[in-house]
Amino acid sequence: MSNIRSAVLASGNVGKLRELRELLKGQLRLIDMRELALVAAEETGSSFEENARLKAFAAARQSGLPALSDDSGLEVDALAGAPGIYSSRYAGDEGNARANIRKLLEDLEGVPAGNRTARFRCVLVLAAPDNEHAPLIAEGVWEGRIAEREEGRGGFGYDPVFLDGRTGQCAALMSAGEKGRRSHRGRAARKLTRLLGLQGAAAG
Repeated sequence: MSNIRSAVLASGNVGKLRELRELLKGQLRLIDMRELALVAAEETGSSFEENARLKAFAAARQSGLPALSDDSGLEVDALAGAPGIYSSRYAGDEGNARANIRKLLEDLEGVPAGNRTARFRCVLVLAAPDNEHAPLIAEGVWEGRIAEREEGRGGFGYDPVFLDGRTGQCAALMSAGEKGRRSHRGRAARKLTRLLGLQGAAAG
């Protein structure tokens, strides 16, 4: 996989596509799977990594191209790790971000600030169509806590209620660059870039 310069992003999430294109700029050119009319894989795995593998392998097989997948979500300690792998459909199967946030805040009603700890987790899997047994896998985690109300309109998903664990700043109020430096997706993307570099050095 050392010569990979472009890959299909196995996701129809425009927020993920936008962020990953910026994070991997100059390293990996991402192709929107909708441009190739690919069918998204069902997320039947029991972990972020399992779902990321399913999506990457399915897109690689359908397209005949390398494929990158991103499976990520929010883990809230007071909810025993929920919503976890069900983050995008926490309030139902429609994947409505506002409804998901409303349900999260309702479920945490009355929980004090000190007990609202949470983290975003992201697993990236880069798979080649001719080598599904050896994908590149990178994981990133962003520690923080859940706010009592929404703030800002930037980002996507649960960003309006996620507060950075170090600064207390809301993810939805961060610039794209600042969020990329701190976020789970940014951390995973930097790890993936390093893995691609190591593969290239080994092949050379």
